Amino acid sequence: MSLEKSKSGLEIKPRGHFATLDAMVLWKKGYKLGRTLGQGSYAKVKSAYSACLKTHVAVKILNQKKTPTDILEKFLPRELNILPIVHHPNIVKTFDIFETVFGKVYMIMELCVQGDLMDYIMVHGALAEDFSRDLFCQLSLAIKYLHDQDIVHRDLKCENLLLDKDLNLKVSDFGFSRRCAYEEDEIQLSKTFCGTRAYEAPEVLEGIPYNPKLGDVWNMGVVLFIMVCGCMPYDDSNIKKMVQMQRARRADFPKTKHLAPDCKDLICRMLNPDVARRIEVDDILDHAWLQRGARNTSV
Repeated sequence: MSLEKSKSGLEIKPRGHFATLDAMVLWKKGYKLGRTLGQGSYAKVKSAYSACLKTHVAVKILNQKKTPTDILEKFLPRELNILPIVHHPNIVKTFDIFETVFGKVYMIMELCVQGDLMDYIMVHGALAEDFSRDLFCQLSLAIKYLHDQDIVHRDLKCENLLLDKDLNLKVSDFGFSRRCAYEEDEIQLSKTFCGTRAYEAPEVLEGIPYNPKLGDVWNMGVVLFIMVCGCMPYDDSNIKKMVQMQRARRADFPKTKHLAPDCKDLICRMLNPDVARRIEVDDILDHAWLQRGARNTSV
């Protein structure tokens, strides 16, 4: 499946002071608003300059009046609870969160000037295996950190993995994240569909209660496949057919790509439709492909 994504620049072009309500609110907090980096139906991300931090930041602005009820009542409180407590070199930093009487939530975050991983791959094509190994090691370290705190992301995809000026990977967008609950030492299964169809495990697509940590692992497998192959492992235009391919373990590697056998092995272990046999994050970090020449360090 081909990759499709619109581009968004990072150059900051301030307009006049207080050209918008957002600009006025942020100015009072010490931020000079820049240009729009991305926009959805109820949230947008803008650049800004922080006088206090003396650096450019990203500002996620969420309009609660336009936000669907399930997001507002269930997902947003979880995100706002989790963002301030996650501190890892490979997770986008959250500097501040505040809310206004106008019904908007502002999240001040680290700006990753190289954009997201999908943009990077669309420009440069499939990544060299060594570079993929370094980035994927950083992703694995970030997810291990989260899973060790019983936090799951549930929307890992190339668009949510950002690159800083030194091309270090940073996990972003915790809109579907949550804390794991346990019953008699067994993880409580998730029943809510989250994430993006092309990245999701078969059990999620089929509406089967799923282990959210192993759901994250499947997402990681899709991400690594895209990194090294430059294309999607599954075509999501027909979900029923896609699930059949997933269940049949048919993630076809491009014949033009000559990947190391242990790289393919790791991908196949993450994309195992049998959740009882799907690899976990600790074992991913111990896998031969990651151990072979990876920096195994974050910034």
